[in-house]
Amino acid sequence: MNLAEDPGVRYYVAVDGGMSDNPRPQLYDSVYSAMVANRAGQPRDRVVTVAGKHCETDLLIHDIALGDTDMGDILAVQTTGAYNHAMASNYNRFMRPSVVFVQNGEADIVYARETLEDLVRQDRLPARLAKEESGSDR
Repeated sequence: MNLAEDPGVRYYVAVDGGMSDNPRPQLYDSVYSAMVANRAGQPRDRVVTVAGKHCETDLLIHDIALGDTDMGDILAVQTTGAYNHAMASNYNRFMRPSVVFVQNGEADIVYARETLEDLVRQDRLPARLAKEESGSDR
């Protein structure tokens, strides 16, 4: 199997994660392995770069053989390091994903996906600004 790229051609797979929930590739040049979980048995015959959802250089995995992908597929990154979740943030006001431990065919959610309510719970609008916003100061 020849996984070399065609000169001048690069394929990207965009995912709904990124540097807010996995900053290690940008900070430490961390390298991960991954697979398309719902197509685990397919040939991994296409080299792609996995890109995140942020506008900066949000590249998570460079040059990985994945095979065909389609919208709605599940990209499984088997191990991301002990500090990945601890380093996650709400960068660009994105909510952090759930954390799932999988072993011997059993999956357990150990950190629930954040909601918009979780994200804005600490936000406060000062009364003077609320007053200005309503137009009552004019």
